[in-house]
Amino acid sequence: MAHTGHGDRLASAAEKAADSQGFERAARVGYVASGVLHLLIGVIALQIASGSGGSADSSGAVAALAAQPGGLILLWICFLGCLALALFQASRVWLDGRGLQGKDAWKVRGSAATQAITYGAIGVSFGTVALGGGTDSGESSAGWSAKLMAQPAGAVLLGLVGLGIVVVGGYFIFKGATGRFRKDLSAIPAGTWDRAVTITGTLGFVAKGVSLAILGILVMVAAFTAAPEKSTGLDGALHALREQPFGGLALGAVGAGMICYGLYTGILRARFAKL
Repeated sequence: MAHTGHGDRLASAAEKAADSQGFERAARVGYVASGVLHLLIGVIALQIASGSGGSADSSGAVAALAAQPGGLILLWICFLGCLALALFQASRVWLDGRGLQGKDAWKVRGSAATQAITYGAIGVSFGTVALGGGTDSGESSAGWSAKLMAQPAGAVLLGLVGLGIVVVGGYFIFKGATGRFRKDLSAIPAGTWDRAVTITGTLGFVAKGVSLAILGILVMVAAFTAAPEKSTGLDGALHALREQPFGGLALGAVGAGMICYGLYTGILRARFAKL
């Protein structure tokens, strides 16, 4: 009984924290930070499409933000916002799964856990640079791919990772094309806000899905050819797209879509997300 009472008190405390207005506002800042990150990735992708240089991934985007006036302050704000959002999603793993069983419970908890990890990773990107460190996602991606390849059945495992990324990319495309992203939002006022959600959400999710699918394919190629250096992260995936016939146009479209995703996440989802 004492154990049950202690658990109930913990659940009540967690629920109160998740429902607090201050915590909710901090979590919404996490969406703004994610939006800024994707917006910058989209801008860099457009630069690459036009023949300029740049690193179109989280490390390149965070470095670009750090170079702006007041960049260090912005990095810390983004870090704290992502941390709050990651903690909020982590609390959902427990709170939203109560009363559910079987597949429904796994679905809710799996979604919340995935988002907690995602926003936690984005926060780490901001925090690492804010502390004076640097990251190269291409090198780190090739590094962990090489380590995985060195394990027993490593090529198979790496291939499955790539396949999983392709599946996630396909889900993003599906979510954008069908408008299912609207389920993540509360009621949206008709008119300008509604049109903005439709346009940025549709184009943004499809573009992010395409970029993830290309990334997953490169990981699978690295596995099948036993060449982990071909797993070069998002920046490598977008550069690979640039090298294809009509790649500049295709990458430009993906870059514009990533900007749309950044606007959707950083403005619209930050305002209308169900929290």
